[in-house]
Amino acid sequence: MTITLGFEQVQAAKAAISDGFGIKAEATPHIGIVLGSGLGPFADHIKPLSKVRSLPYASFPHFPTSSVEGHSGNLLYGALGDVPVLAMQGRIHRYEGYSSNAVVFPIRVIAALGIKTLILTNAAGAINASFSVGDLMLIADHINLTGDNPQLGPNDERFGMRFFDMTEAYSKRARALAHEAAAKEKIQLREGCYLSVLGPSYETPAEIRMMRGLGADAVGMSTVFETIAARHMDVEVLGISCMTNMAAGVTGAKLDHSEVQEAAQIASDRFTRLLTTLIPTLGA
Repeated sequence: MTITLGFEQVQAAKAAISDGFGIKAEATPHIGIVLGSGLGPFADHIKPLSKVRSLPYASFPHFPTSSVEGHSGNLLYGALGDVPVLAMQGRIHRYEGYSSNAVVFPIRVIAALGIKTLILTNAAGAINASFSVGDLMLIADHINLTGDNPQLGPNDERFGMRFFDMTEAYSKRARALAHEAAAKEKIQLREGCYLSVLGPSYETPAEIRMMRGLGADAVGMSTVFETIAARHMDVEVLGISCMTNMAAGVTGAKLDHSEVQEAAQIASDRFTRLLTTLIPTLGA
């Protein structure tokens, strides 16, 4: 098996992004943010650091583009407070037909650009019956039920070790700071285990019962591959899930993607307040 998007391709995309935004050494991005379904409007709060604020993924060599509604497919460079950030408006999913290697290519590129912390957000279905639609959940751990892993194939030591530790996939430090920020903003912040499946079909009630038995609090179709790739490159990860629906069988209601987007938009104000308070501390 050969990796089609490797170190050389990452370096080419990195150079294109640096040139496109005119990123200077003193304003190297400290934090990367992946904005999931319906959470793209948060990007409006990022102040520009150069003449170019946003560029489409298609501007960069080898960069995959998203085909999912609610994922605009733009990369933004700017700052929150005094912290330089790179924000992805929308992500790539395995179910779109991309390999897991391609799904994490953008993560490898922004890690190569110098980010130390990656904030991954997503829309998720609540398995935990005590959760409500609109709740925000810090990811404390994950379960990968996709049957895939972006590290399959030859390992390139320039990215990281072949076998790397995942004991603390989601940073305790970052989660503690997130709880402090949530308390300041008077935002209820849940914490739990995120389970990832391939999608794009929603889960059956029987599958949700199985997932609950495994200890999952929420289920989605993203994030886990990105976390694995980030930890491979020794980047700290903070995961935040927005509960956009109750998972299949929890209430008996049918699931619809438009309702997922609507619920994410309703939660976007709290999400924005949380991140604008958190990031200046997280990136200090």
